[in-house]
Formats: sequence, structure tokens, C-alpha cells
Amino acid sequence: MKFFIVDDSATVRAMLSNIIEEENLGTIAGEAEDGSEVYADILDKQEIDILIIDLLMPNRDGIETVREIAPFFHGKIIMISQVETKDLIGEAYSLGVIHYITKPINQLEVVSILKRVSDQLQLERSLTDIQRSLSFLTNHSQKKQPEKHYQTIQNPIINSGRNILRELGIIGESGNKDLLDILAILSQLENDGVRETPPLKDLYEKVIEKRLHPGSPPQVVRKEIKAGEQRIRRTIHQALEHIASLGLTDYTNPKFENYSSSFFDYTQVRMKMLELEGKTHDENTHSRINIKKFIQALYLEAKS
Repeated sequence: MKFFIVDDSATVRAMLSNIIEEENLGTIAGEAEDGSEVYADILDKQEIDILIIDLLMPNRDGIETVREIAPFFHGKIIMISQVETKDLIGEAYSLGVIHYITKPINQLEVVSILKRVSDQLQLERSLTDIQRSLSFLTNHSQKKQPEKHYQTIQNPIINSGRNILRELGIIGESGNKDLLDILAILSQLENDGVRETPPLKDLYEKVIEKRLHPGSPPQVVRKEIKAGEQRIRRTIHQALEHIASLGLTDYTNPKFENYSSSFFDYTQVRMKMLELEGKTHDENTHSRINIKKFIQALYLEAKS
């Protein structure tokens, strides 16, 4: 079984990971510290069997996350929390959560529930396999129609953008998916004849529109936009730190020479280098990052 754990507490994530691995229940395929970093397509791509998610988290809580992914996620969902409000628990179950684990974490309870859910999932898959076999036997005499294989056409700019994010040292950051989605949006806008980069707010909205199902409540949309902006800001800050580190190691490094000037302002890079050397500490580094310049540079670099 492949597990994905979502909890804003690193300690809880570590405890759950240890229990799963020590009891040979499966493997930890991914973790996140907030629901805003979890999407159904990501879970499907990683072939997650069981999602363990906290109820209360700062940006997008467990209820909101489950509400968004449940229609598209094919695995099982288990919720954990210290909160035992009947209304919240009832809502969680109505959205597709099949078990509820209370905090503080009790190993015996966790093992019992995870084994039960794993057995249920395996049974359902066995029944599905049997149904497929019966269907095949029923129709074996019929002429088999040639299967159609559809290949998703990937926008070349996405592959190029992914390579650039890898060179910037941020391919593993949660905001890289947002940045790649923005590249696709900018590419489509240019194909439609729009040359100027839209305001960041419009780009964030378009990214979220692609992910949320139609008719999502306005408050959910606003919260997702804010969470996306925070992911992008954190990711760009990590890129700045990576580039500054390259500059400290080798000022003539080609990546440093190229990306430090095109993606960032010189003063930002210089301040980050001084900060890494311990010569200064700028608490406003996050807020002074020029996100629009970074996105424009990423798009131009990916195009070329």
C-alpha cells in the first residue's frame, strides 16, 4: 500500500511514517504540511492507495481538501484530529472519509485501522478483477475491437519549464506545479494573441480555476488563491537561496551568472548571499521578491 500523509505537524507525520514502516503496512509515497499542497491529480500520479489527512490546518483544512479531491481520488481517506465535534466528524464521513483517528496518536489504534482499510481496499480490488474476468469470459466470442490509445499532448513549454525549475533547485517544492500551470496559461494567452503578462491576481485565479470543480464556493476559491500565492512565494524564495548558494561557491558558475540577473534583482541576490554568510539577516526577504519578474523570466527562458 502507498500512503500519503498530510499534517501541519512534522512530529505527527514522523510518528505515522514510523508506525507504517515498522508494522510493514506499506510505503510512504509522499507528505505535505497543508491541504493546499494536495490535489487529486498528484495523488493519482503517485498511485496513492490511502490518504491520511489532518482535520485542522492553517491554509486549507482537511474538510475543504477532502471536499475538493474526493470526487476524483480513487483511494481511501482517513482523517486524524484532536477535535471530536460530531458535526465535523459527520461532515467528514459524508464527504468520503472512511475512518477517523483521534489525537494524540495511539499506535494500536492506527495499526488496527490501517490494516482494516488495507484489507477493505484489497478486497474491493479483488472483486473488481473478478468482475473484469467475468466480463471478458462473457464477451470472449465477440470480435475484439481494436483499442484506442490516447496520448496526452504535453505543452513543450512545460517540459522546458520543468528543466529550468530543476536547475533552480526547486523542482521538489510545492509551488512548482503552480509555476508550471502559469507557464501553460501564458503560452495559451500568447497563442490567442495576448502578449502582455496579466496581473498576478489574474494568473493565480486562472490556475485555481483549472483545479477546482465548477461551482466551488467563492470563499474556497479565495482561500485557494491565497494558498497558491504563498506556495509560489516560498518556492521562489528557495530558488533565490539556491542561486545565492551557487554564487558563494563559484561566482563564475554559468547558472549563477544567467539566473541571478534574469530571474532576480541584483540587490536581492547580494542580500541573500550576505545572509547565507551570516553577515546580515533580512526578515523582509520574502516580501521583497519580485514574483512577476521571476514568472516573466521563467516564461521567456522556457520558450527559448
